[in-house]
Amino acid sequence: MTAALKLRPLTSEAFAPFGDVIEAAGQVDKLINQGKCARYHDRAVLDFHDGRAGISVFQSEAFSLPIKLEMVERHPDGSQAFLPLSDKPFVVVVAPDENGTPGRPIAFKTAPGQGVNYHRNTWHGVLTPLHAPGLFAVVDRIGAGPNLEEHWFEEAFEITE
Repeated sequence: MTAALKLRPLTSEAFAPFGDVIEAAGQVDKLINQGKCARYHDRAVLDFHDGRAGISVFQSEAFSLPIKLEMVERHPDGSQAFLPLSDKPFVVVVAPDENGTPGRPIAFKTAPGQGVNYHRNTWHGVLTPLHAPGLFAVVDRIGAGPNLEEHWFEEAFEITE
């Protein structure tokens, strides 16, 4: 039997134990560019050990619901931010750490314009866009050595709307 995970709306409060929601919401911190541009300042905490921040572009195939969740991963040496280059929603999966292994996953669906930053060493699912082109700017650690740990579940989870 497959365990079910229902998608939840992504909110800053619900996601806080795992990372930051990056979005243009709430109080504008500063108007710039002759007052024509609202700056929502410092919306994510980037955290890198033994490396530097780099910006990459990822392009993923789109997924369809229901989604079979078989594994999660984490990056012990750096945070990882995903910024969609479209206004389409994507699925964000996180799991609490329970003595070095992931606990029961939580699945969120982003609203248009939301991105996420996973804190360093946070269990999370893979990039899961729901629509093409699945194009994202990703800010993460660039450095020597492995920065990836995967965990495969004994029983897959099924993510549904």
